[in-house]
Amino acid sequence: MATNSPNEFMNNSYTDLVKQTFNYPQEDFETVDGNLYFNGLDLKALIDKYGTPLKLTYLPKIGMQIKKAKKMFANAIKKHRYEGSYNYSYCTKSSHFSFVIEEALKHDIHLETSYAYDIEIIKKLYDRRKITKDIFIICNGYKQKSYTSRIAHLLNTGFKNVMPVLDNAEELQAYKKSVKVPFKLGIRVAAEEEPTFPFYTSRLGFRARDILEFYVDKIEGNEDRFQLKMLHIFLNKGIKDDIYYWSELNKIINLYCQLKKICPELDSINIGGGFPIKHSLGFEYNYQFMINEIVGNIKKACKKNRVPMPDIFTEFGSYTVGESMAHIYSVIGVKRQNDRECWYMIDSSFITTLPDTWGIGEKFLLLPVNKWNDEYQRVVLGGITCDSHDYYDSEEHVNEVFLPKITNGEPLYVGFFHTGAYQDQISGYGGIKHCLIPSPKHIIVDRDKNGKLVDWVYAKEQSAQSMLKILGYIK
Repeated sequence: MATNSPNEFMNNSYTDLVKQTFNYPQEDFETVDGNLYFNGLDLKALIDKYGTPLKLTYLPKIGMQIKKAKKMFANAIKKHRYEGSYNYSYCTKSSHFSFVIEEALKHDIHLETSYAYDIEIIKKLYDRRKITKDIFIICNGYKQKSYTSRIAHLLNTGFKNVMPVLDNAEELQAYKKSVKVPFKLGIRVAAEEEPTFPFYTSRLGFRARDILEFYVDKIEGNEDRFQLKMLHIFLNKGIKDDIYYWSELNKIINLYCQLKKICPELDSINIGGGFPIKHSLGFEYNYQFMINEIVGNIKKACKKNRVPMPDIFTEFGSYTVGESMAHIYSVIGVKRQNDRECWYMIDSSFITTLPDTWGIGEKFLLLPVNKWNDEYQRVVLGGITCDSHDYYDSEEHVNEVFLPKITNGEPLYVGFFHTGAYQDQISGYGGIKHCLIPSPKHIIVDRDKNGKLVDWVYAKEQSAQSMLKILGYIK
């Protein structure tokens, strides 16, 4: 439990600001003697030991999230007397690091991939005996030959539950040519986007109205070679209790019911990822209600259409790993540039370490690590690059940032929490890339002293091996 010092009850202390605004302390945050603890970790002690800037991953949180989701789906299945099973998959593109995926695999999960180099990770995990050939590997994405050939290799070497999810009609031809054993297929259904999107339909997947015809023309009658087992959908906005989400979910449920009547092999619906994570102390989301409604809607439609209930797959990425990480900085300077704006300069850059704050305006959970008993003020956080966009000036729950005032003595440390999904890949940590898409070959073109064009290769395309080394799969 948190303890309170006498100064903590001042009306203008940072502690009072938080307690007047939120229900605090919370499950993963508490303060002791004015210092913040994250999942029971003394952050100030870690800063004293390692300094800042500091990136922290708390591995046990990954397992806690997986167990929580599994329990809630089990509750819903029991409540509705649902006749299908639930399968938890981890979306590797959220964080490819070996320590993340190996921790997640301790909790009986499956994996979802999005690019060719992911398959090299699967091979390394098998070599390390972290997975068996029975694990479900759900292969998503628009696939080039480098990806389909690796999928085929897994299938041909005994990974019987590798399931390529077809993104387009042409993709099936690649497997018909290269896979020598019977295999399972999925089809991705293109979701309609929200009205605020600049386009109407996702670029990923088949148009819903084309799927029945594609099945009859290209899959039906070939059951000895390949079988349609899964329908897949993913919504960019995530799993939210609104008309848009339920409309899109019911679209795939109804399509499943239609297909099931002519495709007895079809037995699974994959609803993708999209569970939100906490980016504010005021975060509220009823996970159990949403899961109950999802399971209930699927059962209701299946009963109405008199078809068996499908197994349910999810591909939680941010939900799995997001809340396990924090980025911690020191405030190294204070600049008051006008009557209203007080800048706290940090010892790093938002653009390079938390690129979602710059690229898509993401708001992470921001809290001071120390000085909770001090007075607070409105501030703007600035990074140390010369880029005018390297700043952070609002939180998810309010269009401002408040932090303790800085006086002589101990420096102020600030933490951004639940930053574990996507930030390393998008920022290019060590040379990795989003979805492990490699850096392209770099060609230099010049003119010699006679004016003739000359060209040469400055750098080859980034290899899978170089990324696997960064991610901890190759020593």
